[in-house]
Amino acid sequence: MNLSLKYLVREPKIKLDKNPLLLLIHGYGSNEEDLFSFAAELPDDYYIVSARAPYNMQYGSYAWYAINFDADENKFSDNEQAKSSRDLIAKFIDELIENYPIDSSKVTLIGFSQGTILSYAVALSHPEKVQRVVAMSGYLNTEILEENYLKNSFSKLKIFAAHGTVDQVIPIEWARKAKPFLENLGINITYKEYPIGHGVSPQEFSDFKNWLLDK
Repeated sequence: MNLSLKYLVREPKIKLDKNPLLLLIHGYGSNEEDLFSFAAELPDDYYIVSARAPYNMQYGSYAWYAINFDADENKFSDNEQAKSSRDLIAKFIDELIENYPIDSSKVTLIGFSQGTILSYAVALSHPEKVQRVVAMSGYLNTEILEENYLKNSFSKLKIFAAHGTVDQVIPIEWARKAKPFLENLGINITYKEYPIGHGVSPQEFSDFKNWLLDK
């Protein structure tokens, strides 16, 4: 099956006419096997698909977009590549629905770090394609949203966002901006912080899993 992105899939253990989808979107310099290690712990009735980012950094590492450094070692993102990946993920969701018996009204994105940044961008640009987002250790970059995103209806979108208070890669202050921004759009957001760095703690995993089951 030739889809736009390489991916791993775990078929649902409980087969329905159409099953919900969890689409896992990894961070910068990682690959599709990273978040897929969670798959066995996730609910049995989902298709679990873990996508590989399109930009090859060699040695099994991939990125959704480049992160560059200037002469003063300030980091900046390649927003054009990020927008391209945003559109690629949106297209990939459509392809999955065409090729698997997936319920298009029950699509959840689970992102980590750069994967979270892209998950926010896809969900706000295409809320008709995505109903829920689990946003871990990332932030909301408004520069990579579709220009007319404010015309979208966000009434069905729900977000669980989580961040480590001692994250040394993406500052907690960046993550905290998402909650007031999303609430201002009328989006249902649950936001939690954990005393960890740039990673996922067992408590965080348990919290987002319970959130998935609650919704």
